[in-house]
Amino acid sequence: MPEVAIRGEAIRLGQLLKLAGVVEAGGEAKAFLAHEQVLVNGERETRRGRHLRPGDVVEAAGERLVVVRGG
Repeated sequence: MPEVAIRGEAIRLGQLLKLAGVVEAGGEAKAFLAHEQVLVNGERETRRGRHLRPGDVVEAAGERLVVVRGG
């Protein structure tokens, strides 16, 4: 499962989607979330501002991403 490292305590879902290359720009995240199924820890999520923390698992665009703390 691919890992996405973050620098702080949390990252917003829209930022994570951009960082992981699922969307090209943060503004695309809103439309992506409206039209595609995105799961956070197995539950449907539509809010791009949802805070994610290390250990959270995001499923989007056929990928499973795990949030980890970066160094």
